[in-house]
Amino acid sequence: MTQTPTSPAQARFAVPAKHPMVTVLGSGDRLLRVIEDAFPAMDIHVRGNEISATGDAAEVALVQRLFDEMMLVLRTGQPMTEDAVERSIAMLRSQDDGTGEQGETPAQVLTQNILSNRGRTIRPKTLNQKRYVDAIDEHTVVFGIGPAGTGKTYLAMAKAVQALQSKQVNRIILTRPAVEAGERLGFLPGTLYEKIDPYLRPLYDALHDMLDPDSIPRLMAAGTIEVAPLAYMRGRTLNDAFIILDEAQNTNPEQMKMFLTRLGFDSKVVITGDVTQVDLPGGTKSGLRQVQEILDGVEDVHFTRLTSTDVVRHKLVGRIVDAYDRYDNRDGDHTEGRPARPGNRPGRPGVPSGRSGHSPGERAAGRDGGTGR
Repeated sequence: MTQTPTSPAQARFAVPAKHPMVTVLGSGDRLLRVIEDAFPAMDIHVRGNEISATGDAAEVALVQRLFDEMMLVLRTGQPMTEDAVERSIAMLRSQDDGTGEQGETPAQVLTQNILSNRGRTIRPKTLNQKRYVDAIDEHTVVFGIGPAGTGKTYLAMAKAVQALQSKQVNRIILTRPAVEAGERLGFLPGTLYEKIDPYLRPLYDALHDMLDPDSIPRLMAAGTIEVAPLAYMRGRTLNDAFIILDEAQNTNPEQMKMFLTRLGFDSKVVITGDVTQVDLPGGTKSGLRQVQEILDGVEDVHFTRLTSTDVVRHKLVGRIVDAYDRYDNRDGDHTEGRPARPGNRPGRPGVPSGRSGHSPGERAAGRDGGTGR
């Protein structure tokens, strides 16, 4: 792309013949419309394989960088999407106005492959996600803290499967604290595993995205992949494993300490959670909130903090997260855990109100003699 010294500024970009214009402009010019919407004061025209942009000099320079980044992505064989273009523009703008960190370019973020399965490749989609993935490679213990939809668990799962396939570890261990998000599931019928399954189902769903579904039962039967409630980690030392603790905001401080001290040799730990969605009973301190103070500055422990700009679900999810943040900041609502629910009795720290303190399976075994009836 060459910039001509005219006023207003103008730049022209010739798309190489090996790249069809549809890969740059999108089907039905959808990518072009995203760019035009992002730069409403600029005139962008397409003639043949040449794209011209006229407008403010700073904006023209930004469009020039955008097309250069898009071409770098296309050269890898990866298609550009509307979401990728929007995120590239946001990343370039934040670097220009000083609100974002310098360093990685949009092309570097969007072309970092983590895992491929059945023709689908998992990659980071934002700069923070890339740095989260890089931190997992570089540190033994990594915390991924951020709102819903930022890819905390999904990217950690992809790195775990990658580590297993490359024989960096011998097994994957996935765990969650068994705490209800407002519902009472302890009296559901079924066997022990049927009772705890609702807590762990999201982890199974992610596994099915990343592995051949037929291989998952075999790997679980062999102990290569283990999915279990956090209570099952007590008393163990976990060697040669990639361990993920999901929904860590629902651990109390004692549970968090217990989990962190399970770390064995040649293992890696990733802990994910959203401190704005704590389901512990009122007055119980979240172990994920506390551990940020305790382990701050400890060598080989890294904290990655994701924000609403890293949400990769529907665009509305990011706006919902921001709206809740504004509401909480306005009301000064920074209490630990949620208020006690109607009808719940005060419980021991870290135990949902009105419950015995045992895991769902332990309660079931104690109540029905282990039959699950």
